[in-house]
This record gives sequence, structure tokens and C-alpha cells, in this order.
Amino acid sequence: MTNRFDRYIFFRMLGITLFVLVMLIFIFIMVDFSENSDDFADQGATMAEIFNRYYLNYIPEMTRLVLPVAIFVACLFLTGQLADRLEITALKAAGVSLYRLIVPFITFALISAISISLLDAFVIPTSNAERIAFEEEYLHDKSESIDRSDIYRQPSPNTKLQVNYFDKNKEIAYRIRLIESEDRQVTKSTSANRMRWIDSTQSWRLENVTEQVFTKTGFTEKEYREKDTVLNVFPRDLARTTSDIYQLTYPEAVDYIESIERSGAGGIEIPQVQFFGRLAYPFSIIVVTIVGFAFASVRRRGGKGAYLAAGLTISFLYLAFMKIIEPFGYYGTLSPIVAATLPHIFFFLVGIGLLLQAKK
Repeated sequence: MTNRFDRYIFFRMLGITLFVLVMLIFIFIMVDFSENSDDFADQGATMAEIFNRYYLNYIPEMTRLVLPVAIFVACLFLTGQLADRLEITALKAAGVSLYRLIVPFITFALISAISISLLDAFVIPTSNAERIAFEEEYLHDKSESIDRSDIYRQPSPNTKLQVNYFDKNKEIAYRIRLIESEDRQVTKSTSANRMRWIDSTQSWRLENVTEQVFTKTGFTEKEYREKDTVLNVFPRDLARTTSDIYQLTYPEAVDYIESIERSGAGGIEIPQVQFFGRLAYPFSIIVVTIVGFAFASVRRRGGKGAYLAAGLTISFLYLAFMKIIEPFGYYGTLSPIVAATLPHIFFFLVGIGLLLQAKK
């Protein structure tokens, strides 16, 4: 009997989740298009570009974001239906534990969490990169730069780099200054009008260079039209945005964070919180399934409307908690791991508490 019940729950959860997911994505696209249609028209984007380059590449990210909500609604709806029909009461009277009844729900949530984690690790970043490239071309206010001007980096313990402005599309830095020191004394100062990235040699080419070498008795000055140099700084280290981490696979994201640490850039907590948040986000599917099942397994007044209203409220609180905690990680008040995982841990404990209460 329980095996048939498990299959019934699994496929019903799948059907309801897909329906809710499609509806949420459709609503999101309609709202987003209504907000940005003027910008699309002003920038000359065609309908084919809007839907092929933008929305088709946005769907994977939207799926990742709203899947926990879709599963939560499906769990509330289905469990509430079982409770209203007294099917849960009948199964419990037949000796089936409430903990056994939640197994197919958890199985579905676990498969969904693993699937979305794998997609987020290797597939979704590619579509995000295409979508963000479109946004930068047609929706200039969408991409938020972390470093806009007067960029400072530390390629090595004794070397500091200042860049007045970096054009990430051309990979050219303007008005740069490179300071080298030893024993807290400046030994060399290099200034250049431009610094261009040479991909074939993985090096930088300085143009219109003035180089000053300092000694105890004075300094010597040389000028070069061009000079190549190797720095432990790459173009991506000079053109950082808040969306960078979402365009990288998990291995690439780890390498990206390490490169920021090597370059001495500030604001490293932002990509760390974002990356750990990506890792922890699929766990929210399991959390909302436990919360939804525990809440809806007890018959309540109001029927399905009450369950859906409660689902929207809890979803809002969950999302609000995540957004409130994230800035504490950005500014170093909390460690990035704590800031990324605390909301999931809190609501997981809430779900366990509701489940224990429902058991009684």
C-alpha cells in the first residue's frame, strides 16, 4: 500500500510543481517585459533578440529561483488535500507513521535539489552569461559594477597597482601606476597612459611608459613607447560586477574567488556570500518541503486558501530573511558561510519543530 502511495505522491508532486513553475515563469516574463519594453525599443532590440537571447536564457535562472516556491506550493496543496479528505488520518489509523508519510515528499525534494544543483553548477552559468551580455547591451542599469574607477590591486606583497579606469570590453586600462617597494621603501614607479591585455602571452602591454627607479642617492628615469609586463592580475580582476559569480561554474567560481584574493582586491565577501548562497540554495527545497508537509498535514479552517496564503507568507519571510542576512556577510559582520546558510538552517529547525508538533 505504501509503495502505491509513494508513487502517487511523487507523480502528483511532479505534475503540480511543473504547473506552478510554468505559471510563475510566465508571470515573471510578462512583468519583466512590461517593465523593460521601453528600454528594449529605445535600444533597438528586436523581438527575436529579446526572446532568443534574453528570455530563453533567463528561463534556467528563473527555474532555479522559483523552483523552491513551486515545490512548496505543490506540497502545501497536495498535503492539505490529503488532510481535508482524511486520508492522512486513515493512513495513521492503519499504523503508518507521519514520518513514513513524508518519505515520498522528501524523495521528490531531494531529487529536485540534486538536479537543480547540477544545473546550477554547469549549465545555468552559460545561459546567465548570455543573458547578462544582452542586459549590458540593452539594459545598462541591470549590471552593477563593484569597481567603477580608481581601482586598486596588489599583485604581490611588494607591488601595488592603481588603475583610473578599465574598459572590460576592450580589455584596456587607462592611466595606470605600478609601485614596487622593498623594506617599506619605494624602489620603482611605473606610469603608463594605457595598459592592454595580450591574451596570446597572458601578459599586459604598457603604452607611453615612464619608469622611475629609486636608489639611496636619487632616481633614474626611462621612457618607453611600449613595454610588456606580467602581473598576477587578469582582466576579470579589474572588471568585477555583482553578477560575475552567477556566470561561472562551481570550479570556475572557486578559481575566481582565489584570483580576487591573490590580486588583493577588496569586497571579496560579496562573491563569497553569493557562491556559498548558490551552494546552499538547493537545500531550501528540502526545507520548504518539510515546512509545507508539517504545516498542511493538520486540518485547518479555511481549506486550500488558508494553505496557499500560509505558503505565500512563509515564502516571503524565507526570502526576506535571506535578503536581510546577506548584507551582514557582504560587510564582514558575519562570515560568508554563516550569512549564506543561516536562513536555511533557521527554517529547517522551524520545519522540524512543526513536524514534531504535527506528530503529536
